[in-house]
Amino acid sequence: MGPLQGFKIIELAGIGPGPFCGMMLADMGAEVIRVDRPGGNPSAAGGHDILFRSRKSIAVNLKSPAGVETILKLCEQADAVFEGYRPGVAERLGVG
Repeated sequence: MGPLQGFKIIELAGIGPGPFCGMMLADMGAEVIRVDRPGGNPSAAGGHDILFRSRKSIAVNLKSPAGVETILKLCEQADAVFEGYRPGVAERLGVG
């Protein structure tokens, strides 16, 4: 339980402050769904990175039309979406 209980947030962030932000939101009670590349997140050595705690994750290929469609449908059901890509990357992938 926390002040963000009932909020659904999609995390399209791989490295840097994105995982930290997702961790903080999840710690405050939000349902955070992390979108990873197929094969998992390489920065989560063995899946034990503390920044990825308290979250669900989904592996999606954002370079495929089906993957983009999946994420856009997921985002329609979310209260918030955040991404930590370089400028222009989310738009190029079709999720910005």
